[in-house]
Amino acid sequence: MQNTPEVPSRSSAVGSSAASPPAAGQPAPGPTAPVGAGRVLLGLNTFGDVGVFPDGHAVPHAQVLRQLLEQAELADEVGLHAFGVGEHHRGDFAVSAPEVFLAAAAARTRNIRLGSAVTVLSSDDPIRVFQRFSTVDAIANGRAEVMLGRGSFIESFALFGLDLADYEILFEEKLALFDQVRAQRPVHWEGRTRPAISGLSVYPPLEHHLLPTWIGVGGTPESVLRCAGLGYPIIFAIIGGQPRSFAPLAGLYREAMAQYGHPLQQLATHSPGHVAATDEEAREELFPHWLGMRNRIGAERGWGPGSRAEFEALCAPEGALYVGSPDTVAAKIVLLKKNLGVDRFDLKYSSGTLPHPAMMRSIELFGTEVAPRVAALLTAASSANPVK
Repeated sequence: MQNTPEVPSRSSAVGSSAASPPAAGQPAPGPTAPVGAGRVLLGLNTFGDVGVFPDGHAVPHAQVLRQLLEQAELADEVGLHAFGVGEHHRGDFAVSAPEVFLAAAAARTRNIRLGSAVTVLSSDDPIRVFQRFSTVDAIANGRAEVMLGRGSFIESFALFGLDLADYEILFEEKLALFDQVRAQRPVHWEGRTRPAISGLSVYPPLEHHLLPTWIGVGGTPESVLRCAGLGYPIIFAIIGGQPRSFAPLAGLYREAMAQYGHPLQQLATHSPGHVAATDEEAREELFPHWLGMRNRIGAERGWGPGSRAEFEALCAPEGALYVGSPDTVAAKIVLLKKNLGVDRFDLKYSSGTLPHPAMMRSIELFGTEVAPRVAALLTAASSANPVK
């Protein structure tokens, strides 16, 4: 593997999840413990994509947020593992304050884990991030988690008066500070981006565990090693190409975790998708909304226009879009498990102006039809190839 850099800060391992079963009298593994070869946890995430009315006018952000609560409730009802909302500061996405939404969702759900996807730590205060998520965790009775990242959009830098020239140092230092705060001990920290902290405590603490904290990465070895250095679970955003191409990075993460001496944590991926009764229905329902979003964001980033051929290639068995019938989507998730050994897969079920009823139906099918098919396929595969 590559040479692993020194880690500037490391919080206590208390509450970390070991991969092996606990010994007698020991606490059970935490929520980010690896789940084993015969299982995949299924979650959902969204940015609160802003839809349109039939007359073409945008749905108000407030209405999108109320619909989002309905979507979270349904995800809980159909037994999915997690529901995440991504932070953005632009007109086409309604979620700019994930923790406020998650606190409301915590009061209206019972079992599902609630988190961000992601929190843009570079333009936030790590202490306030921890405090807000520890508050959500209290309301949710221990169901909160946070995914930290730099985000793929940069609007928050200008909005909060930050210099893009400090992009790297802001994330590095704020991640190191967050790691200390998460340990729930007095904080001793100093750096370039804010005044030093000497022995101050941060409240409220979590009741029984450390805050489950993921690092969201786009696919660079440096990001993988940073995550492994801290001993955190990792989630790869796979939105194009072929998921199997991330296998070397998955291997690098596991190797680096072992080299650093950290217990192995979950490895997850996030990809867009849509579930309907048939493959044809799912593709026809999603395509115009996918294309609109693809071309809008592509124009901002200098990409060429999208096409039906690109969409179909991404929907193919090896592609990064999980679009189709429950059978098709389940088969792709099982292939992902085979290729990357993922512990968890999160489906970004919203896509541009895809209507709320279509998303609700997709959520329902993902929980009631896709999840049991994935479980059955993995059980069959484990039975056919038992571990010796």
